[in-house]
Amino acid sequence: MADPVLRSVHVHPVKALRALAQTEAEVQPWGLAHDRRWAVVDAGGTVMTQRRHPRLALATAEPLPGGGLRLSAPGRAPLAVEVPEPAATLTVDVFDQAVETVPAGEAAAAWFSAFLEDDARLVHLDAPEHRRPVDPAYALPGETVSLADGYPLLVTSTASLDALNALIADGDHAHEGPLPMSRFRPNLVVDGTGPWAEDGWTRLAVGEVTFRVAKPCGRCVVTTTDQATAARGKEPLRTLGRHRRIGGKLVFGQNLVPEGTGTVRVGDPVKILD
Repeated sequence: MADPVLRSVHVHPVKALRALAQTEAEVQPWGLAHDRRWAVVDAGGTVMTQRRHPRLALATAEPLPGGGLRLSAPGRAPLAVEVPEPAATLTVDVFDQAVETVPAGEAAAAWFSAFLEDDARLVHLDAPEHRRPVDPAYALPGETVSLADGYPLLVTSTASLDALNALIADGDHAHEGPLPMSRFRPNLVVDGTGPWAEDGWTRLAVGEVTFRVAKPCGRCVVTTTDQATAARGKEPLRTLGRHRRIGGKLVFGQNLVPEGTGTVRVGDPVKILD
């Protein structure tokens, strides 16, 4: 078997929107640069995700110089959004955590409200002091995350996806497979490991950056959402429920916390340290 390497790098500039593949990314303490620094919230200030709004998968946000975004989606004219001035903050709810954000303005709110056919606002996480703490049950002191579900990065492996797709092919919903890696919305995808090898990792190095493995990633209904069409099916949750139930969760991938900063690049060697 070849030595493990970094197969691909992905960021999600707006939480729950379509992933963007990159050849390299800067690793910051709270996640990859440009990853989930923005989110869409409802009229009550609760973050909107593909769990209840699968159409978010059809929208794309591309980073612009200076930190802004270019939004695009079917049926909507593209919209450029600048980083909002932190004149007034809006407290939003991210999985029962109160987070201070800055609203992006009425044009962005109107754009998302029309696309989702629901009251929506775009918000930006601006200042380091507004980062959220990582779940204390799995965190070391001072570890933070931006607007990702719970941890700065998510790593998956192509070997585990191949193994999962083989299990799906033998199941009741074989017609839904094989599934692409986009269903799992990872930041880092690793080639050259054995299936499910990541279950045993505790620390790894990707190029010049080391990471601590915080915990396995429990999966939800978002994985059943086709990221190209927003249609939903039964897989992979049905197969994960039969073969990958660990600690009461349906597991695929591992949550990571950076131990330092630097740049990761496609093709970087991946070394399992512990």
